Amino acid sequence: MTPKRILRSLFIGLIAFLIPATTAVTVPASAAATPVPDSMASLGDSITRGFNACGWYVDCTSRSWSTGSYGPVSSHYLRIVAANPAMSGHAYNDARSGARVSDLNRQAQLAVSQNVEYVTILIGANDACTSSESTMTTVAAFESRFRTAMTTLDSGLPRARIFVASIPDIKRLWIIGKDSFAARTAWYLGSICQSMLANPRSTASADVARRDRVQQRVVEFNAVLAKVCGEYKQCRFDGNAVFSYPFTLSLVSKWDYFHPNTAGETVLADVTYRAGYGW
Repeated sequence: MTPKRILRSLFIGLIAFLIPATTAVTVPASAAATPVPDSMASLGDSITRGFNACGWYVDCTSRSWSTGSYGPVSSHYLRIVAANPAMSGHAYNDARSGARVSDLNRQAQLAVSQNVEYVTILIGANDACTSSESTMTTVAAFESRFRTAMTTLDSGLPRARIFVASIPDIKRLWIIGKDSFAARTAWYLGSICQSMLANPRSTASADVARRDRVQQRVVEFNAVLAKVCGEYKQCRFDGNAVFSYPFTLSLVSKWDYFHPNTAGETVLADVTYRAGYGW
């Protein structure tokens, strides 16, 4: 074989070697952008604690949309375990029933101490659902406290993925429940979310305006969640998927007509997971 043919053969062989090698590197690189986590923690309030989802005024953490272990709910935890068995037994529910955003940094510190690889956050309903409109958390305070918690997570868990869910549409709860005697009775006797749910059948201009202002506060809180989350490359906001979901009264606990029941937690798990990382 002449030197020219030898060089040509070597060149063709080199090309044949490089083409499959390039393909083999490119495919896993995209998949590795969001590696499946081995551990997780959920932060938030009573919704994440599964409050009233399985019993009378008790936390039902097994029914949690995020870290729950109850099969039918198909929580984030269970879906991730199916993709990565190493997650099994490494989920922590750090949420607290009744928590406002002011408690979020404490929860974030706990998640840091657990050294988790994935964190879910659903917070803010109790900052809008208060005893009266005047006691709602201000938007400025909400942003400051949420940002503090995010800074804690970013510095303590720099490689963890963070998922932030939007606050549910509490005005929709009023819309679907105001004509239910059972719902109105539960709201009144339990003094539940009176900023929105007081005088539920009233059409007086003052009550209509109050509900609209509370609704606007939730919209502003969600805008804060989206903005601050967007400042961190490892954070993903749900794009208002939870806020926009048209839930019905059948998804709400009949103990208080406020918290999600098991079916509600199941829907919440599905809506949020589809808006998240897609492991």
